[in-house]
Amino acid sequence: MRCVFVLCGFVLSCLVSAVEVATADDSFVVAKSGTAMVIDGDLSEPGWRQAAAVTTWYETNPGDNLEPKVENVGYLTYDDNFFYAAFEFLDPDPGKIRAPLSDRDNVPSSTDYGGVILDTRNDGKTAQMFLANPRGVQYDAISSDVTGEDSSPDFFWDAAARIHARGWTLEMRIPFSSLRYDGGTPQVWRVLLYRNYPRDFRYQMFSSRLPRGVSCFVCNAKPLTGLEGLPSGDRFVLAPYVTAAQVSEPEDGLGSPLASGSVDTEPGVDLKWIPNPDTAIDVTVNPDFSQIEADVAQISSNERFALFFPETRPFFLEGIDLYSTPIQAVYTRSFTSPDWGARVTGKLGKNAYTVLLGQDRGGGSVILPGPDGSDLAEQDFDSTVLLGRWRRDFGEKSFMSFLLSDREIDGGGYNRVFGPDFQWRPNDNDTITGQILFSRSETPNRPDLADEWDGRELSGYGAELWWHHNTETIDWFVLYQDFDEEFRADNGFVPQVGYREGFGEVGYTFRFKDKPIHRVRTFSWVKYEADQNGDLINRELSPGFGMSGKWDSFFRLRLSFDEVRSGREIFARERIHYRFHISPSRTLSDIRFFGTLGDEVDFAHDRLGSGGTAALRATFRPSDRLELRLNADRRWLDVDREGGGDGRLFTAAVARVRGTYNLSSKSYVRLIGQWVETDRDPSLYSDDVDPRSEFLSASALFAYKLNWQTVLFLGYGDNREYDPLRDHLEEAERQLFLKVSYAFQR
Repeated sequence: MRCVFVLCGFVLSCLVSAVEVATADDSFVVAKSGTAMVIDGDLSEPGWRQAAAVTTWYETNPGDNLEPKVENVGYLTYDDNFFYAAFEFLDPDPGKIRAPLSDRDNVPSSTDYGGVILDTRNDGKTAQMFLANPRGVQYDAISSDVTGEDSSPDFFWDAAARIHARGWTLEMRIPFSSLRYDGGTPQVWRVLLYRNYPRDFRYQMFSSRLPRGVSCFVCNAKPLTGLEGLPSGDRFVLAPYVTAAQVSEPEDGLGSPLASGSVDTEPGVDLKWIPNPDTAIDVTVNPDFSQIEADVAQISSNERFALFFPETRPFFLEGIDLYSTPIQAVYTRSFTSPDWGARVTGKLGKNAYTVLLGQDRGGGSVILPGPDGSDLAEQDFDSTVLLGRWRRDFGEKSFMSFLLSDREIDGGGYNRVFGPDFQWRPNDNDTITGQILFSRSETPNRPDLADEWDGRELSGYGAELWWHHNTETIDWFVLYQDFDEEFRADNGFVPQVGYREGFGEVGYTFRFKDKPIHRVRTFSWVKYEADQNGDLINRELSPGFGMSGKWDSFFRLRLSFDEVRSGREIFARERIHYRFHISPSRTLSDIRFFGTLGDEVDFAHDRLGSGGTAALRATFRPSDRLELRLNADRRWLDVDREGGGDGRLFTAAVARVRGTYNLSSKSYVRLIGQWVETDRDPSLYSDDVDPRSEFLSASALFAYKLNWQTVLFLGYGDNREYDPLRDHLEEAERQLFLKVSYAFQR
């Protein structure tokens, strides 16, 4: 820990004395339009002839900032209320354009699309992405040089596209109320224009050079000037909603007739107020945090730590990038069932902040972490949640920040987490990131829910520090983690504590021009993990290689030689890890296959066996309106029997088929079937277990979305569970669901 404190202090002192980096000389100048644009995919309007034209583009993949193989032209302008972008994407063979109809944000890399990436705060770190395909299907996201790309947030904007004999055109209209920028005039933003062009390779083209080996993406955007007299704020969005649901359940256990419950109707409202362009205030009362589509099932058999599920609820997505830190101390899905919530997000100069306050009715689970595994305890109590983070930017590529997380439990108990983090980019090739957090906790007096919940007091720390170096050919990464056994983050996702870990990886990349395989990377890593007493948890040596090629293909093979602790025993394992991905055609647009094979440990019984995992992901598009997705996962483990010979401890499987027929870019019908099964051999278990568990769920949904908050959902669900007495799947639940929401904007 002393080394962590010293190094953090050194880096923070370097940040404080950092010198501002000069703005790039080349920039785009945008002029104000004298007429409002009609968004219909037609670029013949006079306003576009007066807009700033961007004609210089670069192929950044697979080529290294080469002249693109196809011509691209972008146009930028604005008026009193909107920022406009338009594109002319030429194509020598328009019949090969991949442009399926789909739901919002379902715009995969195997399809054609393009758009604009705006860093409206001119910080060179975070940008809003506005992309669309040739059918006008929208994709929006936050792109962060700190945390990567996140498509969960949605914004209000319009797009229209047309396919023609020479390629396709795209128009976009983005309200200034959907953008966050500093006050004052004139404005200086940063911008990247982008086109994705999948053919024999996945060609990516940008309006800026993206040098290989540079450790950031948004930092390559060019300045955008000429923006004057932009709206000063005072906008709001009011989105009332109502849901109605009826649930039918068995009258007297599985196999008995279903009894229909009463229709449960719930009203609620979301309010967003933008007092100025750089501040957003959100309030929600009785929010609807139900999910229209259930989470994809994950196999939990022989898992030591809690499983992670992504956030999809709109209220939590404003400023979500500000909650992303090296240690995931904020996991908004731990905020299970709020009565109400309020959040303010904004920026003052080089300072960005977000604060969230709400009342949680509970009903979810709390992670109880440890060095070798984690448990879950029922969150059977109300609590008040406070989350906040402040970030200060230095130069164009570095920052430091402070995080606060607090959960106050009704009836007694609390968890308070606080501490700083930073990211320092001393040059284009190196990134140093670290965080240290301290927690103070008093567990609730509920030993009926968890043994450690007896009112005891806990205090601890968690620290993470890593250094990433990247060039065109050589890259390496080193990481150190140190978590005290009493550290808790009840508002976050920290399933392991009480350990120290060191990790190092080095890789070398070979690149080839005009070959079916254009990139090969060889690598090797080492890892050592021990508990706070110095006893080994895991150590590993893992060499491997990966390659990228035609049809957006990728293959990686990794060997793993490790020793892992289970109970008081240390087991040596040898395993193969594999991953394959390809997008061969418009019809079979995506195939992914990955898994492991070799030695496996039965962590419940502290013994070594053999087994593996296999997972398949596939997307099939018989037409531009119909999409079929398949998820299939399988895990198995064989162990020795006491009397000799092998036995299959368990086989766990998940299969999911998701079919969507798109009536238009705003409406669809979706059918989902999901099957989960686990078969066990009770003679190989020390405790009583069911030889079989099985679940089958089916759902149907009609959806109409005028925008992401003006929606109509009508759904039906049917869940069935295996009954061992009847050796049959029996109805466990049936549900009808309706939601109507409308967004009033001013």
